[in-house]
Amino acid sequence: MDKVGGIIAAAGRGERMGAPLNKAYLPLGDRPVLLHSLMTFESSGCVDAYVVVVPPSEVPFCRALLAPYGLRKLAGVVGGGAIRQESVAKGLQALPEACKLVAVHDGARPLLTEEVLEGAIRRAGAVGAVVVGVPVKDTVKVVEEKLIRETPDRSGLWLAQTPQVFRRDLLAKAFAEAARSGFKGTDDASLVERLGVPVEVYRGSYENIKVTTPGDLVQAEAILARRSGQEVRHAAQAAPPVRTGFGYDVHPFTPGRRLVLGGVEIPDSEGLAGHSDADVLLHALMDACLGAVGLRDIGHYFPPSEQRWKDAPSLALLAAVRGILAEAGYLVGQVDAVVAAERPRLAPYIDQMKERISAVLGIPPGAVGIKATTGEGLGFVGRGEGIAAWAVATVVPKQSLLHAF
Repeated sequence: MDKVGGIIAAAGRGERMGAPLNKAYLPLGDRPVLLHSLMTFESSGCVDAYVVVVPPSEVPFCRALLAPYGLRKLAGVVGGGAIRQESVAKGLQALPEACKLVAVHDGARPLLTEEVLEGAIRRAGAVGAVVVGVPVKDTVKVVEEKLIRETPDRSGLWLAQTPQVFRRDLLAKAFAEAARSGFKGTDDASLVERLGVPVEVYRGSYENIKVTTPGDLVQAEAILARRSGQEVRHAAQAAPPVRTGFGYDVHPFTPGRRLVLGGVEIPDSEGLAGHSDADVLLHALMDACLGAVGLRDIGHYFPPSEQRWKDAPSLALLAAVRGILAEAGYLVGQVDAVVAAERPRLAPYIDQMKERISAVLGIPPGAVGIKATTGEGLGFVGRGEGIAAWAVATVVPKQSLLHAF
């Protein structure tokens, strides 16, 4: 079989999720949503390489998020376009030329199985173009202005999913023709169909859901728990043992850098010195989380001697720390922090910080405490030389936080 490449598209805004982060980075089980799809591509013997497409502004974040996982087949993280087909086209350009068969998959479909992926790839190798899908189970109504106009026969109706797998030359031709004519399709298959090329449907799985709303995350958690044989129960059914950790960090001001605190960029302020983005609040918080489980500090996991962590967004590193805790059998239940700084004024940004931290850790914003204070003119903080932060984190065994739905 020809070499196979994958394009995992995660460049959408995900507005229906209502989260402050790209939904692909939200936690699902032990890892971010995006990682579930990537690990399926990693473990498949049919896939040789793949690229991830995200919004251009999120490329550094995504690279830092993925770096701890040792993804051998990852050929790059690239910035996407204004619409999906532009993003996938950019991913195609970044894919190694040796890949003659291409599987395009939504990063927001984390429950793809190797069986479905490999079956679709093998079939596409034989026929040239395949879309994974499932038959419609409910009656479908065509509605105009709230009135039913038609009830089509559902026996021939399918719900298209991903992956969608094509010969590379076909997909490249389809993108070129769509760009020439200004056509915008609803999926990649619609572009190939316009060429007059037959596209075959490959039977997928009803569990291959797209995570679009908070309810989808709940459903995906339940499916993952069932697959792994875990008991799904309410946290209130048992009083879990609680562990607490403490963290502290300090960074001096330095000219020419952005100031990032709690994952939020604070404009019109001098930044902090550090190997990563020097987010002193998140560094203290990460050490608190790691300390709660008796693990090493962040310097052990993200050493300043390694270039891959240079200027890395600490919010992405916090997501990685959540994964480290999950591997140790724990999830974060609540965090609290104090930031000491003479400048700038932090009160206008605290709610944003809480939202981003809660999104990455998978806990409610009300479980994140952040307070700001000053040094009252005393010490290095009082002299305006830098910023310090203290944090505590409470963690519980992860099985106690599984939710029924």
